[in-house]
Amino acid sequence: MNHSGRRGAAGVTLVAGQRNDHLPETGYLWFSLTKIVTATAVMQLVDRGRLDLDAPAREYFAPLAVVRQPTPITLRHLLSHSSGLANPFQLRWVRPAGAPAPDSRDFVERLLARHAGLRVAPGTRSSYSNLGFLVLGEVIAQVSGTTFEDHIRHSVLGPIGMTHTGFTYPELGRASAAVGYEPLPAPFIPLLRAVLPRGVVGHRYGPYAAYRPFYVNGSAYGGLIGGVDDLAILASAHLNEGKVNGVRLLSPAATKAMQKVTGRGGPRDFGLGWYRTHSADTSEPFVEHLGSGFWNVLRLYPRQRLGIMLMGNTTHYDHEAILAKIAELVRV
Repeated sequence: MNHSGRRGAAGVTLVAGQRNDHLPETGYLWFSLTKIVTATAVMQLVDRGRLDLDAPAREYFAPLAVVRQPTPITLRHLLSHSSGLANPFQLRWVRPAGAPAPDSRDFVERLLARHAGLRVAPGTRSSYSNLGFLVLGEVIAQVSGTTFEDHIRHSVLGPIGMTHTGFTYPELGRASAAVGYEPLPAPFIPLLRAVLPRGVVGHRYGPYAAYRPFYVNGSAYGGLIGGVDDLAILASAHLNEGKVNGVRLLSPAATKAMQKVTGRGGPRDFGLGWYRTHSADTSEPFVEHLGSGFWNVLRLYPRQRLGIMLMGNTTHYDHEAILAKIAELVRV
């Protein structure tokens, strides 16, 4: 994908089962790819002087004070996964599409109360935390004076023309929604139904269990739904110093800061939202983010101004092999 929006975008969708869900506008649950949008919204507010990356995050979201902090957790810590916050198991953080959403603030407050102890002191080591991004979502809501979802719609998605992406299926417009599949032996399907909320697991198709339409509880860490065409617009903004389709989404400085990988922890090195595998070949540096649940990838090669997007409706596939082949073909 070059840096000019939808034009020239390269993306792949992988499908299985009874529906022909292969168009670029087909909506997939983004899961953790949403974190790049959350991080973008935070950096927007930093650009506007509404947030300070190095201020204690509890100044913006007071319930964070329940967490015992030897030194204050900052927004920079949250963005770079170096806050020390726990990463609770999120298997049941989903609900059928027709079920009401939990109160976002209450959801985060209860999680913080249950996980008030830090894994490490803030800033000492990076370790992935969905809870940290849920806190960032509440910071955005608090500072903007609206819901996290509405702020994202009005400040990120809408201005740059991501018109078929949102937090609900109706926001896809005429685009269809991909059906999710889990490769699973038949005897294990009752167990899957038992561990997930009622109404999420559907019928079996060959070696796959199908999912009925569902939403993620915790919009800021994983709640977006959309296709590769809109994802290409977001990628273009991050490849073009924060500007796409004539709209300035972020300052060049903020865009560069997000892509600067500094945090070290486990298998990944972290920037502000973006990361890359610690063992990755850095002869052609990239940053990326994955979204698991459905299996989605957004990888940027900033020097080449190249972005590659994959969205799949099964829980795992060999994305590295596909990314390598696409990069090879695009560079020819």
